[in-house]
Amino acid sequence: MNAYRYEQNPLVTPADVKPFHEGYEVIGAFNAGIATYNDEVLMLLRVAERPVSPEPGIVLAPVYDPDTKAVELVRLRTDDERYDFSDPRVVRDVTRSSGFAYLTSLSYIRIARSRDGRHFTIDDKPFVYPSDRHETYGIEDPRVTQIGDTYYIYFSAVSPVGIGESMVSTKDFETVTHHGMIFCPDNKDVLIFPERVNGKYYALHRPTVKSIGEPGIWIAESDNLLHWGNHRHLAGLREGMWDGGRIGGGAVPLRTERGWLELYHGATKEHRYCMGALLLDLNDPAKVIARSDKPILEPEADYEKNGFFRDVVFSCGAFVEGDIVKMYYGVADTSMACAELSLREILDSLTYL
Repeated sequence: MNAYRYEQNPLVTPADVKPFHEGYEVIGAFNAGIATYNDEVLMLLRVAERPVSPEPGIVLAPVYDPDTKAVELVRLRTDDERYDFSDPRVVRDVTRSSGFAYLTSLSYIRIARSRDGRHFTIDDKPFVYPSDRHETYGIEDPRVTQIGDTYYIYFSAVSPVGIGESMVSTKDFETVTHHGMIFCPDNKDVLIFPERVNGKYYALHRPTVKSIGEPGIWIAESDNLLHWGNHRHLAGLREGMWDGGRIGGGAVPLRTERGWLELYHGATKEHRYCMGALLLDLNDPAKVIARSDKPILEPEADYEKNGFFRDVVFSCGAFVEGDIVKMYYGVADTSMACAELSLREILDSLTYL
């Protein structure tokens, strides 16, 4: 698959973002929702900020308190045998059945703006910030669906009770209306289709199963974008293939003449993340027509192979201009990039089922 990576890649890096919190460092500006507004390309960045520890042997875990509307710091000693600090993103409690204790950073949404889609300036302040008890560990990986003049922004809401999907909406990227949690824990990788299909709204989502089965992509429908039902399994893991370890939605589905094109992420069991495609029936999105046997984009560039989490390309949003798909994607859980691919080449590369 031919892919033209922008010469300006990575387009936004942590070094480009000034920390919002005093005494913190930005460790990620990635996995952004993508929208166009007033002739600008907007990246709704997931900005991850980590408190800088003032002394060795101490890790600070940020937790948002919805009562005080402030971030509290939990001090953890690295020699405390209850905790496992081997993953720089997560502190694990070896005494608890879930194994989870804290995140080492707090994520929120911040807007980067561009007139040409290549050179971005970043707003000084957050656009959407944690605001309730379901978001105390932060909000992550936003996606944006425009329906009419309204932009629906939904994201992973992280707290001690799990990871669910919450939603806000805006018409001007200034005033925000909160709609609460639309998919309860544990669930993420939600993507809402940009128009009704046969009178229904559709969304992809990825429940995390812990009993029987493996995590896969599901589809649901709604009359009002808030209450979702008729959940059906859409696509699962494929043993021994590029998406045999993990899969989930990436970009908001694109309408094409052949069907709804979903650019999704898949990972091997060794955690190498690539991007591929699903083609869904235009009139029945719960029907998979075709799927990628091979990735359409793999981590090859240095900024894709090296970063906070190595070997990751993660589709976030795409625009179609003629035969060109402009795909914005997260790289190495660190930064944002863009690549252009041929729509015809993507569709012709799929294996029809």
